[in-house]
Amino acid sequence: MKLVVVESPAKAKTINKYLGKDYKVLASYGHIRDLPSKNGSVDPDNDFEMVWEADSKSAKRISDIANALKDADTLILATDPDREGEAISWHLVEALKKRRALKKDMHVERVVFNAITRNAVTTAMENPRQIDVELVDAYLARRALDYLVGFNLSPVLWRKLPGSRSAGRVQSVALRIVCDRENEIEQFRPQEYWNIECELRAPDGTAFEARLYSLDGETLKKFTLGNKGDADRALEIVKAGGYSVTSVEAKPVKRNPPPPFITSTLQQEASRKLGFGAKRTMQAAQKLYEEGRITYMRTDGVNMAEEAYVAARAMIQTNYGARYLPENTRRYSSKAKNAQEAHEAVRPTDFNLRPEEYHGEGDLKKLYTLVWRRAVASQMETALFERTTIDLASKDKRAALRATGQVLVFDGYIKLYTEGHDAGEDDDDAEGRLPKMAEGQHADLMKANANQSFTAPPPRYTEASLVKRLEELGIGRPSTYASTMSTLEDRGYVRIEGKALVPEDKGRLVTAFLENFFSRYVEYDFTAGLEEKLDVISDGKLDWKVFLHEFWKQFAADIDGTKDLRVSAVLDALNETLGAHVFPRQDADGNPIENPRLCPLCKEGELSMKLGKFGAFVGCSRHPECKYTRQFSSEGGAGAGINPDGNEIGIHPEKGEMILLKSGRFGPYVEMANGEKPKRASLAKADSPDTLTLSRAVELLSLPREIGPHPEDGEMIVANFGRFGPYVQHGKTYANLKDPTEVFSIGINRAVDLIAEKRAKAAAGGGRGGVAALKSLGDHPDGGPVEVFAGKYGPYVKWGKVNATLPKDMAPETVTLEAALELVNAKAGASGGKKKAAPKKATPKKPAAKKPAAKKAPAKKKSADE
Repeated sequence: MKLVVVESPAKAKTINKYLGKDYKVLASYGHIRDLPSKNGSVDPDNDFEMVWEADSKSAKRISDIANALKDADTLILATDPDREGEAISWHLVEALKKRRALKKDMHVERVVFNAITRNAVTTAMENPRQIDVELVDAYLARRALDYLVGFNLSPVLWRKLPGSRSAGRVQSVALRIVCDRENEIEQFRPQEYWNIECELRAPDGTAFEARLYSLDGETLKKFTLGNKGDADRALEIVKAGGYSVTSVEAKPVKRNPPPPFITSTLQQEASRKLGFGAKRTMQAAQKLYEEGRITYMRTDGVNMAEEAYVAARAMIQTNYGARYLPENTRRYSSKAKNAQEAHEAVRPTDFNLRPEEYHGEGDLKKLYTLVWRRAVASQMETALFERTTIDLASKDKRAALRATGQVLVFDGYIKLYTEGHDAGEDDDDAEGRLPKMAEGQHADLMKANANQSFTAPPPRYTEASLVKRLEELGIGRPSTYASTMSTLEDRGYVRIEGKALVPEDKGRLVTAFLENFFSRYVEYDFTAGLEEKLDVISDGKLDWKVFLHEFWKQFAADIDGTKDLRVSAVLDALNETLGAHVFPRQDADGNPIENPRLCPLCKEGELSMKLGKFGAFVGCSRHPECKYTRQFSSEGGAGAGINPDGNEIGIHPEKGEMILLKSGRFGPYVEMANGEKPKRASLAKADSPDTLTLSRAVELLSLPREIGPHPEDGEMIVANFGRFGPYVQHGKTYANLKDPTEVFSIGINRAVDLIAEKRAKAAAGGGRGGVAALKSLGDHPDGGPVEVFAGKYGPYVKWGKVNATLPKDMAPETVTLEAALELVNAKAGASGGKKKAAPKKATPKKPAAKKPAAKKAPAKKKSADE
């Protein structure tokens, strides 16, 4: 027997269909070993010896594979065709050797396939190779490098910059890119400019638009008309009228199709067209790959296999006709820095499976459609346009107007696909059609307007545009983009508004600290240079340990150099670097602030950044005489001028207690006496401390608001504001609300739906919390609850340690306790002939001295100062 090991059960299931009875396919479930998250996992003093560990689940997978090998004569490693896949194969062999599970006469083979199709799999099985040691070396170097940076740089951050979470080789550079863009936006000063736009009528009666481009023989530049006075003078000259055509130029324009997707362009287009984040895109692509619908999705190669070119061209010929098929096959080359192009582009495995014929649902259907259209379009004919420019002069020759238009002559690949645009990019298709005109013909001026404009700041990065920028700089790899985005958000370094990545203050602090004290490690060229060296290692031209020794020598010295770094030096650097952000010289309306560092409370002291137990904050130089503090915030003045003892808002109309406005660790909040412990409530994001009314304060103090009992268990559902925004809560499940006003208006039906969605997402692995049951059915006769869960591979019922998948015709919401008992009892009986018991009760021990049981207090929302 031949034992085949792949990474996922879905992949194993698909491959199993293509192999005969002489093969057995098992899944490793991804990486089986990793470096423990503790010091010493990589030892630079012992030639970078690495300590690997397998968790309990991975140890079980290794044991299953080792047991299956007892009846096998060949081990075939069929993990993914990239550096990570090669590493998993290597880890598995090393782990099996450690267990002495590999017999001396055991054949160990490595096979790779770019698509999970019968032809690709059988061809790979016929052409095995050995594990690529050089690729494994590159993996080991990358893994050691990331560990050394993270586990040595992060503790420096924790000591010198309280409240920070971590630093990383790629994540810190990506964060710097986002922060640098935010700095550009904040420092941007809009510049006024004017355009004169006209509406004219051609001799045939067609109306068209033109713009003033020359005045008194001088071609206008963007800021030639810099104010209303300039614009009004130009407008008077334009209104002289009597326009005639001085030139007509029509020239053909060709537009070629974009290449098939690579990982980064797939993530970019899925963001622009489908609104998917990088992680969501890769999850859907992984499932499509495992189904055998698309080729491997982690790649920077832009070309396809020869059979794919043939299939795509045949599909185009049949479905769109010869006019849409170019004479020669289109082949592409990558423009990305450090592109390896070792694998095919992302493409459908069967071009004849049109999107409307694919029966997948939701994200899978949307992403398959995108991949199919892009791949087919990449082999279609060029789109042809005609771009026309008409110049007109006034009768006194002082004003010259220009009209431009573009007409699609032949759609070509555009019939199937058009590439999306990021914010700030020009759209060439925006120009419309112009009337047929000849030199000397007259045009009537119908209308002329002077339009004011202002220059716009550069747009914030989105996940898509950040991936594009990282790729341009040669930082990161296709397999790391999605995890980098997730890390930045999970660490609280950035937040997503719409699609835009907005750096949090915590992220800006970390970036400022690294730029001042570890600038080398957030430089774009240095990080890209490390990537290049890792690629050289994978080519066998550089020893990975020599590379690590070279890196570590300088890095260890830089770490040691911070041992004597004083907090005062850190504060001086942060005050200098972030001064313009924390103490802006203009208010929200653009009015200048004479002294942005003047303390608003004592009117004497100077504000500066300080470091406390929970991170950075702003305080007065006259402390402790002046107790003014506020959050370190990009808004700067949020809560400015709030007295440390609180500002009086007014008397509560029902309670008769004074309500105070205060400022705490998490921002402004309201407080009212309420027995032993005051009642507090944080202000919502939309609330301004300067305009807070008594009625709004009373409304906030009424929270948490009881919506109603949950229909399943009767436990109360509440709505409230938290540190991360508005939410509804049932037990330990919290679901976010998009609209803050919903806290005061959401009804029981919508609240129940949101709670159910959050639990389903958590059960499927999409949430941060633990897995929550979709439905509780009751107790098993032998004890223990029977519950319904949403699993990665479909809904299932659970009793103790027994999981039984629901049949396809049984919906989770309709399953009964009786039906569930049949399923779990059958599953338990199949596991060794007897039922697995529900969790055992602990054997009674000798009674110890009794302690009064502490009652569990209901969970409370943290107030702003806690």
